[in-house]
Amino acid sequence: MKVFHAVTEAKEAKELAGGAIALGNFDGVHLGHQALFAEARRQGVTAAALTFNPHPGKVLQPHLAPKLITLLPRKLELFEACGLSVAIVQPFSREYARTSATAFEESLLDEVGVRHVVVGSDFTYGEKRSGTVETLREAASRRGAQVHVVSPVAVEGVVASSSRIREYILEGRVSAAHRMLGRPFDLDGMVVAGAGRGRGIGFPTANVDTQNELRPAPGVYAIRVRLKEELGGSWRPAVANIGVKPTFGGSEVTIEAHLLDFSGDLYGKELRVQFLERLRAEQRFGSVAELVGQIKRDVEAARPVIARADS
Repeated sequence: MKVFHAVTEAKEAKELAGGAIALGNFDGVHLGHQALFAEARRQGVTAAALTFNPHPGKVLQPHLAPKLITLLPRKLELFEACGLSVAIVQPFSREYARTSATAFEESLLDEVGVRHVVVGSDFTYGEKRSGTVETLREAASRRGAQVHVVSPVAVEGVVASSSRIREYILEGRVSAAHRMLGRPFDLDGMVVAGAGRGRGIGFPTANVDTQNELRPAPGVYAIRVRLKEELGGSWRPAVANIGVKPTFGGSEVTIEAHLLDFSGDLYGKELRVQFLERLRAEQRFGSVAELVGQIKRDVEAARPVIARADS
């Protein structure tokens, strides 16, 4: 997939002349977003997505900006997995936010030359969101182009949305997030040195240091992990604890993964962690022996969950 780092770059390359482009922030690349990409591909021309970086909310209302489900590198990886040939990552600034709706139309339809624009039914654009689906239709029609409006995608009666998925993840409802994402929620991180307590009690853990903004609620999860250097390889079963390790009087929230039936050195390795199901809330135990007993039960509870994901 080819990535342009501004609309002006795409204009100069002329790769999207006559092509189809889906418009949106696409945080999470959930089933609703995937429906837009599928519509773009259906046009039988070069299919692309236009997204913004940083998220407009972080520029316009930083105190209210959402925690991102997917950082930009992961988002682009998912774009490619959805069959897109081109991505445009438009830098978003206060100055860009003042772009008029007319100027936005001209940039895509005249300068880049797209002939198919794919949007959701509530899409707005331009300064103060003055552009609507209808104004976009009119602008496209004047140029012999088409606007394709894709209806929201509902999962078990609930519309798939980035905000709803964020809520699910923050509540620890990762299986519900999975259903809207069309895949398990994941994050990437580097394995760094921890206190070594897990190894001391017979359950060595990989302490995952992640830049991901969004993390599931504290608790114990059935997960799968994969070394980033082996992204085409198999997933390894694991159990993760997210929290402060209250039994040991901790105060810093960490993500620690215990890989099942595994021995080896993971320090300095990059892992991708997939969250499959929350097994229980984090809790404080009266003794290390009680904690070890519960970890054994967690491991046994995780195995069938992971087996279902593998099948």
